[in-house]
Amino acid sequence: MVERPLTKNIRPDGPPSLDEYEKAGGYEAVRQALEGLTPQEVTQRVKDADLRGRGGAGFPTGVKWSLVPMGPDAPRPKYLVVNGDEMEPGTFKDRLLLEGDPHSLIEGVILAAYAIQAEVAYVFLRGEYLLAQQRVQRAIDEARNAGYVGENILGSGYNLDVHVHMSAGRYICGEETALINALEGKRGTPRAKPPFPQISGLWGKPTIVNNVETLCNLPHIVVRGADWFKGLSRTTNGGTKLYGVSGKAKRPGVWELPMGTTAREIIEEHAGGMRDGLQLRGIVPGGASTDFILPEHLDVEMDFDTMQKVGTRLGTGTMILLDDQTCPVGFVLSMIRFFAHESCGWCTPCREGLPWVEKILKALEDGQGQPGDLAMLEHHVKYLGPGLTFCALAPGAMASLGSGLRYFREDFERHINNKGCPWKRQD
Repeated sequence: MVERPLTKNIRPDGPPSLDEYEKAGGYEAVRQALEGLTPQEVTQRVKDADLRGRGGAGFPTGVKWSLVPMGPDAPRPKYLVVNGDEMEPGTFKDRLLLEGDPHSLIEGVILAAYAIQAEVAYVFLRGEYLLAQQRVQRAIDEARNAGYVGENILGSGYNLDVHVHMSAGRYICGEETALINALEGKRGTPRAKPPFPQISGLWGKPTIVNNVETLCNLPHIVVRGADWFKGLSRTTNGGTKLYGVSGKAKRPGVWELPMGTTAREIIEEHAGGMRDGLQLRGIVPGGASTDFILPEHLDVEMDFDTMQKVGTRLGTGTMILLDDQTCPVGFVLSMIRFFAHESCGWCTPCREGLPWVEKILKALEDGQGQPGDLAMLEHHVKYLGPGLTFCALAPGAMASLGSGLRYFREDFERHINNKGCPWKRQD
């Protein structure tokens, strides 16, 4: 039987109250950590579990924490920031946890903050997540009244205050340094690195930014141990994963499954397969900023390491399906349009390049494509790629375009040769 620790408390009638959460074992990890573990021991437990960040990059969580200065001479205060900005197109996993089990997040926040000895934590939420805001704030208030948040938590001498901050609503605020700028009341633009936030983050102090799903794993790791957590996975990447499916599947949704579950199992068994009469042509496997994979990759394990071997990234693990009745050019255009709109405008390649790519793709769709357009698109894929822009927004946007040109080039060429989108003519 598959264990699903992240979603075990989630139910249709709303999140568990504090009493219900405690009866299910909630806040036991906080008690164990504050009464019997040093911050370094909590960090080591997370390292041993091989918990990798669930926000998309997959960086080892314990290693990230270990870069924070510790000891009496470390700068103060330190901060923990929860990244709940979840604005990646096709991604909707964190919302399930925020709305369905907010106490799990708050317990994870306390554990992470204790591990780095942070005095203040901020839960940074997507501006549209109003229900999540209400439920998370209620959980914080309940935790504070019970002595889990505030001064001298459980008599340990450790103090932590937790606040909810609603984003002003820009995709770039999901990038951790842009998020920090937004928290400071500045324009949400990325910062140059180094220095990294672990050394100089919020208001120039040591700061850790972790994803919602990442933090919700912590209570289970602390209580049940690293070996148990690694045993949940089918691969070397530890734990379970929230996988999602959107597009023309019979049952789009999100499910907690062992890390390394194949795309075939997720799509066919959990999402019910493609709608009647449709065939799968491609998959964007981890949100809009990941490269396409094809039906031939369906049996590849969806984990951080294996997905790189087939030329893409696991990202957030939330798949967008491309079917044979949907235009690949229009599919890519819709994502490029989003990224062009959401560019912060800080660097020239992103600010100027993405609108230009959108313009070319729109011309292809409208029957105004020119023979040199594909070469121009490939030029942008190269020069808006990794290492050539200030942050990862433009390279992420180029993922679907570059892989789309590679896998569906005949469809792009057909738009030029036939003066327009064949799917529009069918309509």
